[in-house]
Amino acid sequence: MIDEGNDNLTGEWDEMSEFKQYKRKGLSEMRSYEKGEDLTDISVAGVDNPETDMGMIARNPLNHKDQWYVARKYFDENFEPVR
Repeated sequence: MIDEGNDNLTGEWDEMSEFKQYKRKGLSEMRSYEKGEDLTDISVAGVDNPETDMGMIARNPLNHKDQWYVARKYFDENFEPVR
């Protein structure tokens, strides 16, 4: 388990900026995760398990090599297809 903000050398906590809410300005580019696919070049958070969750792969529309995994629950609660 990673303690975010903890300096492992001194045991002291770094001060971090406060989280704020932001609204998206544009559309998101995503595709379905395919069971067993190679995720070497895709960022996946340690708490996510694509093999059982079967979420989505998002990409930066300006840099298609910048890709990350989006958990199924988060996707279902926050996104819908463009019609």
